[in-house]
Amino acid sequence: MAFAIRPMLSEDVSQVVGLQKLAFPPPFSEDLHWDPEHLLRHVELFPDGQFVAESDGQIIGSCSNAIIPEASWQAHGSWGATVGGPYIRKHTPSGTTLYGLDITVHPQHRKSGVGRAFYNTRYALVRAKALNRYGTGCRMPDYRNYTEFVAPVDIETYAAKVVAGEVQDRTLTPLLRYGLRLLGVIKNYMEDVESANAGALLEWTP
Repeated sequence: MAFAIRPMLSEDVSQVVGLQKLAFPPPFSEDLHWDPEHLLRHVELFPDGQFVAESDGQIIGSCSNAIIPEASWQAHGSWGATVGGPYIRKHTPSGTTLYGLDITVHPQHRKSGVGRAFYNTRYALVRAKALNRYGTGCRMPDYRNYTEFVAPVDIETYAAKVVAGEVQDRTLTPLLRYGLRLLGVIKNYMEDVESANAGALLEWTP
């Protein structure tokens, strides 16, 4: 399947909002989906950091980012505290870290290289802006099923097993393959019952 990564434009927003509902069905909370005004604000504040994947005139993926100061990165706080909520009120052009807010890929186009292409675009942006790193907090959505059906381990142990290759997680495992490294687990990162509300703290440095 051929696709292209390009900057997100205001006219793409309605398709991106629709994509969120397809990509993140319940039990993921709809309250965490982007609203149109969120994405329009992202494009206004940081147009260089918002991307879509397009194939045959259709948006099949989106990628949202902000730049945060070094102190915000080192604090390793919740998603909202780190970026200033869905309007990215803490976006700081003079910051040191490109922070990944979200990647969404249409379910029918997963495992086709869209996610890796978005990450390569993020890494290129880190280099172009001479930033210190790319960082993010990552969902671990297979944790709940693992604890229910395999072993009742804590989230830190689960993350370590994914890093070791003992367990596959549909979100964390691909990101490790893209060259990100696990720094730790952030408790109470965001509302996410599948991940026990935690996030895997990940970093890539040029």
